[in-house]
Amino acid sequence: MSQNSDITDRDNALFEAGIKLGALYHQFTGSPVNLKTVESLENAIAQSISVQPFVENITVSINRDMVRSNLNDEFGYCELEGRMLDVRINVHYGLTNVQVALEYDEGLEYPLMRILSVD
Repeated sequence: MSQNSDITDRDNALFEAGIKLGALYHQFTGSPVNLKTVESLENAIAQSISVQPFVENITVSINRDMVRSNLNDEFGYCELEGRMLDVRINVHYGLTNVQVALEYDEGLEYPLMRILSVD
């Protein structure tokens, strides 16, 4: 497989990181969760994404206050929403390391994906 010489390790690292955040978001939002299962869901998300190529590290935190306030009174669970997630992923591609995040932006009222650093 040949690669365009204009495409850098930085480009590929950022692309890979973005794909991982998008996959995580769309794969896991809507998952049933309650306060008893929140930690196991965090671990499942992290383990699932960590096996993908170029992932060096991932941390996943689900906002327990948001889970608590969204619990269904009758069944005792809610669905995972993007705004409940705080995720950090480190991707290493070639000579480049990038750190990206998915976190709820209260001002925008939106779970925003962004680049934190490129080394």
